[in-house]
Parts: sequence; C-alpha cells; structure tokens
Amino acid sequence: MKALVFDKELKLINDYKKPVPQKGEALVRVTMAGICNTDFEITKGYMGYVGILGHEAVGIVEDVNSDDKSLIGKRVVPEISYGCKDPNCEWCAVHNYRHCPNRHTLGIFHKDGVFAQYFTMPAEVLFEVPDNVPDTQAVFVEPLAAALEINEQYHIKPMDKVIVLGDGKLGLITALALNAQNFDVTLVGKHQNKLDIAKAQGIKTALLNEFRVEKIYDVVVEATGSVSGFETSLALTKPRGTLVLKSTVAASKEFNLAPIVIDEITVLGSRCGKFPPALRLLKSGKVDFSPLISGMYDFDDALKAFEKNKQKDTLKVLLKF
Repeated sequence: MKALVFDKELKLINDYKKPVPQKGEALVRVTMAGICNTDFEITKGYMGYVGILGHEAVGIVEDVNSDDKSLIGKRVVPEISYGCKDPNCEWCAVHNYRHCPNRHTLGIFHKDGVFAQYFTMPAEVLFEVPDNVPDTQAVFVEPLAAALEINEQYHIKPMDKVIVLGDGKLGLITALALNAQNFDVTLVGKHQNKLDIAKAQGIKTALLNEFRVEKIYDVVVEATGSVSGFETSLALTKPRGTLVLKSTVAASKEFNLAPIVIDEITVLGSRCGKFPPALRLLKSGKVDFSPLISGMYDFDDALKAFEKNKQKDTLKVLLKF
C-alpha cells in the first residue's frame, strides 16, 4: 500500500506492507486525513518517532478481527490513543487511554499512523461519523475534541468571561467550540484574516496590538505556544481565575510566575479530548471548519502538501485518498 513514512526523512512509499488487524482491531481504509503541526514537529525530531505519520483521519471499516462485525462498512474516525488494557491499569479501567503510561498513539508513539491507504486500531476507539457530517468536517474531530476537553476538566459558568489568545488552528477551533456552547468568548490574535473566520461565526475578536490587556477574564485559554503569549495570558487572568494551557510553551527565556501565586490563579493543562461530544457538535451544524481549509491534495502529492503546511498563513491542509 502507499504510505507516508518518516525515517530521518519524509518519504512516500508505494509498497509499504498493508497492516493486518490483531484481535479486537479493525482495518480502516482512509478516505481523508489532516496534517497537524505535530506531524511537522516529528519530522524535526519530536518524540524520536519512526514510521507512518498522521493521527487525524476519516475512513471506512473493511474488516474487524472479532465476533462483532457491526462496524464493517461504517465511516469512522479514530481516537489517537489506546491503552495497555492491563486490568490493573487505573487509566484503562475508565477508558482514559490518553494517560495510560503504556499507551500507543497513532503516528506519534509506538503505532503507525493514518497517512496511508489503511490503518488498524482497536474497535473501541473508533467512532461512527453522523451521515450529515462530510469528511471535510469529520477530519477536524481530533482537534475539536481537544478544544471541548476544557469543559470536561473545568466547569465554565454561564456568566464567565472567556478569552482565547492565539488565532492559529488551535485557537480558532477552541474559540469556535466554546462559542457554539453559548459562552461569552473573545478571540485575540495577530492576523485579521484569521480573526475574520471567527468573527463570521459570531465570535468577538480583537487584534493583539489594538487590544487593552486587563485582568478581567474568568477563563483565559493560551493557544499561542510562546512565552510572550503565556505572559499576556497571565496578565488577562483575573484573581482566582483559571488559565488553560492548550499549547506547550517551550521557554526560551526567564519569565515571572509570581502572578500565579499573588493572584491565586489556577493553571490547567489541557490536551486530548473525547470524540463523542465532538461528533455531536459537528452533527448539530453549529460549527463550520470549511474556512480553515487552506489546501486539499491527492495523497500522491503528500510531500507537496507538507510543504504547503509549512507556509505561514496556512491553517489546515487535507489529504484525499
């Protein structure tokens, strides 16, 4: 089968061995996949991963290695991780595979990813896509689920003032997800064209260089991945407010954490989320990710798609199979 493989360099291989589903696994034929910044970071050495890249995909189940064949023929999306299934694992016991210390993660850790004609995953982490949700929306389920995890971790009250800092893919998707749940959300960023995507769906927006930074927000979501973004986020969080970190900030300079103590701010790390709530939101039609699609490429042109993903104004690049 064709597969996009990273092994010191990124290569499109035409004769990669087709995977065989193990007991309890399903074989999925990929119809569409999305390139994530994590995929790009892996090509720069992140996680030391070698293998097929990709963790955002939609596909059709062609086989299931179990007595239950009900998923065959269904259009599904895969959660990105599955656990060790050890009966003594506290994380697997509650299906919280994302924190299992011995987890496998699609295209990132110990598991070939979805940038191939086929992939396998345990059937319990595959979720059927509603009929009214096209592939071009369903492929956003993973980042949408990550945005919705904020609500799983923290109860945002109806009167809370919420602000999202950062207008990249992560910030935009988070703002769209929170707005769809009727929260009072403002998105702040540096790019008017990206802010306009949120504004068109009813979100309040502001350019950072024109925005007054005040400690008046109950919930601040940091989605810039920069030290300056983290510092601005702290300056926006009201005393006893909550700062949600949706991006990993790699410090390149010293920065002052004293405001966290002085203002008694709760700092919440937030990573992956559950797929069923994201699929329900997509089914409702309350969010539209079409404006985030910067390019769509046939899988044969996957290397060109990766080059497109590197461009500064690119939001989301999709691969068609």
